[in-house]
Amino acid sequence: MREITMREALNEALREEMARDESTVLFGEDVAKFGGINKVTQGLYEEYGSSRVYDTPIAEATIVGAAVGMAITGHARPIPELQFGDFASIAFDEIFNKMGKWRFMHGGQMEMPVTLRLPIGIAGGAGPEHSQSPQALFMHGPGLQIVVPSTPADAKGLLKTSIRDNNAVLFFEHKLLYDLKGEVPDEEVLIPFGQADVKREGEDVTIIATALQVHTSLEAAEELSKQGVEAEVIDPRTLAPLDMGTILNSVRKTGRVVIVHEESKTGGSGAEIAAQIQEEALFDLEAPIKRIGSPDVPIAQSIHLEQYYRPNTQQIITAVNELNDVPV
Repeated sequence: MREITMREALNEALREEMARDESTVLFGEDVAKFGGINKVTQGLYEEYGSSRVYDTPIAEATIVGAAVGMAITGHARPIPELQFGDFASIAFDEIFNKMGKWRFMHGGQMEMPVTLRLPIGIAGGAGPEHSQSPQALFMHGPGLQIVVPSTPADAKGLLKTSIRDNNAVLFFEHKLLYDLKGEVPDEEVLIPFGQADVKREGEDVTIIATALQVHTSLEAAEELSKQGVEAEVIDPRTLAPLDMGTILNSVRKTGRVVIVHEESKTGGSGAEIAAQIQEEALFDLEAPIKRIGSPDVPIAQSIHLEQYYRPNTQQIITAVNELNDVPV
């Protein structure tokens, strides 16, 4: 098994799927000769040519609208990219309504094989309109599948599944994970949607985390282990569909839950997960659910201030210790 970066894993998935299906096309701002702002699409223009990998104007609504048109007419299996996930707001109607709903509005007469790639997260002074993690906005949009990988292997397996799916997919990639290295199988592996991954097993507390915060949670779990507390870390991998079965099994085992994400705390994906836990496993809980998210303020431009926005290891450790102090 090889060890490669998430950037390389995503590039492999794109390359392999384009080779597999000639109708697959890739487009967005600077994705062709430049190879994408995050270099995920590097080399694909040279390999597949300008008819299948091409640049677009700086017009997000047009990018997504064109992808929808290609998909519903059966012209292509499009993989549009927006340079920053924040820019999904510019194409909100095309994503929330057209991508998510048109197959259903037309009685299933058309398919919507669109995989929209969306880089997210704080990554070094990019400011409040280039650093957000807006995935929770789209959990409220029926018809949209939401993928949030945290490792190179998950990124490759989930992207291949996304591209082959005939329904709309929003594929969120944390910018600070592009250089993360991890083992990726040599053979082809497709990861099903709605299948969470237990990244670390434990008996004392369940930590549910997404994207970069999976790794922050794993670091916290190692420190907690030195204190005699064994944390189970669960990565949902997809927020829609959401694998509540795996989450609830863990909650019923540990009785304590901490949910961590880089999204704003209010209305973040953790709020929905917490609500479903209390609906299904309230009497299995030995303490209130803890949510750790970013503060409800725009992300600072300063690289120094933005660090206070992202959840950290100590916050998770503190939250777990507070749960353990709750009398049973």
